[in-house]
Amino acid sequence: MAIVRVTPTQVDVNCGLFDGRPRSIRMAHEVVPVIEIAQVRDELAAYPVSQGPRRIFDVRTPDARLRLAYEKRRRRWLLEGLEAA
Repeated sequence: MAIVRVTPTQVDVNCGLFDGRPRSIRMAHEVVPVIEIAQVRDELAAYPVSQGPRRIFDVRTPDARLRLAYEKRRRRWLLEGLEAA
């Protein structure tokens, strides 16, 4: 199956102190641990002017695969896609 795009929703993400990679995600009063980071896409050099630079992480949690985007200019995390396990 593939990751399905959803309406971008802001989420709280706890990151590693030294590497800045997501460790857990807080969605709707629930903390979900990140088991694996499958892919990182860096859009810091070429990006749409309206959105600004961002970095996209495809992560795996115990229940699903998620696509998270970090918008550097706005300093926020967005959930952009998911695939239920």
